[in-house]
Amino acid sequence: MGKKGREVVEKAGVKVDELINMLKKAYADEWIAYYYYTLLAKLVKGLESPAIASKIEEIAKEELEHQGELADRIIQLGGEPPKRFEDLVKIANCPYVTIPENLGDLKAVVKAIIEAEGCAIQVYTNILNWLMSIKNDPVTFHIVRHILQEEVEHEDLFETILGE
Repeated sequence: MGKKGREVVEKAGVKVDELINMLKKAYADEWIAYYYYTLLAKLVKGLESPAIASKIEEIAKEELEHQGELADRIIQLGGEPPKRFEDLVKIANCPYVTIPENLGDLKAVVKAIIEAEGCAIQVYTNILNWLMSIKNDPVTFHIVRHILQEEVEHEDLFETILGE
């Protein structure tokens, strides 16, 4: 735990426990996205599925990176990430990705990912807005801004694949 890091943030007026709670929920979202994206990459079918699966796997790795960044920040602030997987689903802002019945319908798969990325974009936008209102935690702000930027890129990538 980063005692001085937490102390500095608290003295700046940040409600650290509230921030940790928001970060834990986002952490849960990232694990869930990683799970579903990895699963979809393995299950998609059809002529174009290898290319789509490759992109989904690429994004899944970034979601895993995000959960690591969030876990580090949660710990730096004196919190602990959830220890039980079932707790992730309970606290997540975005607890599932809609998996289409027909995994050969790549358009539906891509739309499901776009929907999931949209949820992530909203979550990180909300956290950033909260952080901007207090203006006193540049470290968390930088981490969340970086993740938001990548989530926007993910959404854009899959919208481009879809032809939107």
